[in-house]
Amino acid sequence: MPRILHFADAHIDIANYGRRDPETGLPLRILDFLASLDEIITTAIDEKVDCVLFTGDAYKDRNPAPTFQREWGNRIMRLSQAGIPTILLVGNHDISPSIGRAHALTEFQTLQVPHVLIVDQPCFLTKEDLSKLCPQEKTLDLQLLALPWLSRTGMAAVLDMQTRDLSMIHEEMVKKLTTDIQTWLENADPEVPTVLSAHASVEGGVFGSERSVSLGSDLLLPAALTQDPRLDYTALGHIHKCQNLNEGNHPPVVYPGSIERVDFGEAKDDKFFLIANVERGKTSLDWRQLKNIRPFVDTYLKLESKDNITGQIKKALPPASKLKDALVRLVLEYPRAWDPLIDENAVRELVKDSFEFHFVKQPQSEVRIRLPKDRAIGSLPPEELLGQYWKVSQTPEDEIKSLNELAQEIIHPDQELE
Repeated sequence: MPRILHFADAHIDIANYGRRDPETGLPLRILDFLASLDEIITTAIDEKVDCVLFTGDAYKDRNPAPTFQREWGNRIMRLSQAGIPTILLVGNHDISPSIGRAHALTEFQTLQVPHVLIVDQPCFLTKEDLSKLCPQEKTLDLQLLALPWLSRTGMAAVLDMQTRDLSMIHEEMVKKLTTDIQTWLENADPEVPTVLSAHASVEGGVFGSERSVSLGSDLLLPAALTQDPRLDYTALGHIHKCQNLNEGNHPPVVYPGSIERVDFGEAKDDKFFLIANVERGKTSLDWRQLKNIRPFVDTYLKLESKDNITGQIKKALPPASKLKDALVRLVLEYPRAWDPLIDENAVRELVKDSFEFHFVKQPQSEVRIRLPKDRAIGSLPPEELLGQYWKVSQTPEDEIKSLNELAQEIIHPDQELE
């Protein structure tokens, strides 16, 4: 029974901003991602897993800086030196859309790093193929159907299609992949555990922002393709929210999710990797929650009163203990006329112990004054214009009387008030 450590969507350089660590010179957010990666690699080595399967997106794009290549490479080399077979699928963030261009993981192929296999083309790997990744006299009792990310250009080239109709390309590509997978499964050894790995969107998958995967720019794999009973585990990457799309059934169809929170859309998501104990007809999952994920605090407040705005914000925010070292976003909605009343310095003082603070102000556009067709602004007396202004500026009723009295003193300075 092979034990596979499965993780995906490392994106180790996706947060290349913010304060830097004085010792390494790296942004502290990068160190967050690397700390999670270290936890995963250390677990694989300490628990002597039979295989590490990474299902795509090592970086934020296909042109990682050499520093980040070094950091990723150091950690993959730890697995290589420990003699752990490691399979790395190329994801959409790792690959160039141009045919013939090198992808971000090419150096492992070029240097032929021991025990490490890069998958950048759809393929079927037999037990014999995978056992070549093992140290001498060991075998890997597993067979793998591997689908790295397929770009639109690559798909069109494979299909020899000239059309730019993306839906047509996707339809033909799904047909081809379905045929290939069915052929691979027919040729697979029925006694050996079989895993499908893919960096792709699958029907029924849910993003961190709770959006269901739908047809669009992504190739969408049919759910039935990933749940074929001849499979013993489907290891996916691409969607950052951890989920099993075939919960309670065989085979498990798993997105482990990203290894760190990438943006505020993932603010409430815990982060995981997992160890799958894969057997013919029976696979168990051991979810491992990553321990040192930086907290995200996402707060929305709509101001209903202009009194003590800082106090209202303080009440809406979590306690100071929850804000410490967290990435904090405050989205504040309010009437545009109240903008001068917002003390931004005081607001920032409330979150001074946070790691980083994003203050998103959303002043609401004032309602336009609508006049009868036969009247123009210039024809209205000042008092009526002020009355319209009080309405669109949402001035409280208890203040309008005193403001009107002051206005009368200015407009008619020689007239005595009753």
